[in-house]
Amino acid sequence: MSANETDTSGAEATVADAPAENTNRRQPFPRGFLETISDGWADREEAVPQPRAQAPFAAARRSRLSAEFPGRRLVIPAGSQKQRSNDTDYPFRAHSAFSHLTGWGSDAVPDSVLVFEPTSNGHDVTLYLRDRADRTTPEFYADAAVGEFWIGPRPALAAVATDLGIATAHLADVELRPDDLVVDSDAELTRAVSELRLTKDAYEVEQMHLAVAATGRGFDDIVADMPAIIATPRGERAVEGVFHLRARTDGNGVGYDTIAASGPHACYLHWTRNDGPVVPGDLILIDAGVEVDSLYTADITRTLPVSGRFTDIQRRIYETVREAADTAFAAARPGVTFRSIHEAAMGVIARRVADWGLLPVSAEEALDADQGGQHRRYMVHGTSHHLGIDVHDCAQARREMYYDGLLEPGMVFTIEPGLYFQIDDLTVPEEYRGIGVRIEDDILMTDSGPVNLSADIPRTADEIEAWIARATA
Repeated sequence: MSANETDTSGAEATVADAPAENTNRRQPFPRGFLETISDGWADREEAVPQPRAQAPFAAARRSRLSAEFPGRRLVIPAGSQKQRSNDTDYPFRAHSAFSHLTGWGSDAVPDSVLVFEPTSNGHDVTLYLRDRADRTTPEFYADAAVGEFWIGPRPALAAVATDLGIATAHLADVELRPDDLVVDSDAELTRAVSELRLTKDAYEVEQMHLAVAATGRGFDDIVADMPAIIATPRGERAVEGVFHLRARTDGNGVGYDTIAASGPHACYLHWTRNDGPVVPGDLILIDAGVEVDSLYTADITRTLPVSGRFTDIQRRIYETVREAADTAFAAARPGVTFRSIHEAAMGVIARRVADWGLLPVSAEEALDADQGGQHRRYMVHGTSHHLGIDVHDCAQARREMYYDGLLEPGMVFTIEPGLYFQIDDLTVPEEYRGIGVRIEDDILMTDSGPVNLSADIPRTADEIEAWIARATA
């Protein structure tokens, strides 16, 4: 079969022989279509890519992983498309470990598999992927999942090899064996690929800067659009939409479901329904992050007064949360435990709510590791998590490497204290009820101490009021 001929013998049979329940939208191709679909196409010159910037960094990560598993065969799948409903799928996002080890981001091909084949001096690594379903194949027009008539051109195996600096082979040639270590099936390998991301290399740090900068622009967009948001009956959803536009324009999309929680909704920690109004006089808590094309994401929260100015009680609560965040930041330095960030923030929270008369015990009693915790009613979540190619990065790492581990240069993490007084919480005065505040920043640890990557996004109450005033003037 020549390059401009298509074997259509199987395509017609595929359609005709499909189960009846699957054929409502799949009609047989007439003979004239089958005889002419292969002809009349201009020659397409295949672009030869340059190796992408992250290729050498991904190679170094593979070498580190190889050294941990001498003589073992390692398998890291990209994952497959996941069905949303009927014949529609969710947008594909490759497994984080696969992207981290290949350097393949938003353009990764579903069903690809990275295999580490053990050798006498380490591993040979091969990326198996499905070859192109271009116009030389019947899938070109007959398979809506992979056919390039449907989804557009995909890179050839040789182009991927050059792009990523990895040997490639046809997906049909991959062999899985009973003794393979497969990520997400083998606990030891899953732990290792998670811990591999605890410290970021120079490329990852650069990507975090880009993600934070794009997220800052998204917050600017929200503030500038606040009058229209207020006028929208479901203003929370308008906030989500404004940020999503920025995420898709400047990156791959959002790194997680945006929280746009106005008024009492701000007290629900994972409010993503985003179907309420945005009412002047209330606060709106916005927790959002742009995921760039490399799949690294920011994770930033700002709490804004919808009317442009904090009330006295809102300001008191807000500035307490900021004090907790600043205290946690001051406590973060190389060599201290990761948990110390949380302990520093919680010390501020306990003392302040005790000062306000909200605790049945003293702050010191509340901070007792065994008998205390009364202040946690108003901040039940943790203060920090690792951040990177996942919004909750390195989540499968051992506790002694994560929560009980030591902060090291190259680590990227959040600092995100909050105070939340539910609308029906009778333990607080009425003027506190329905107020929720969180401030979240993305922090890079360096040899000389922490750097707040999101410091340019207004943080203090005064800065936020000035920010809104400038944007709505």
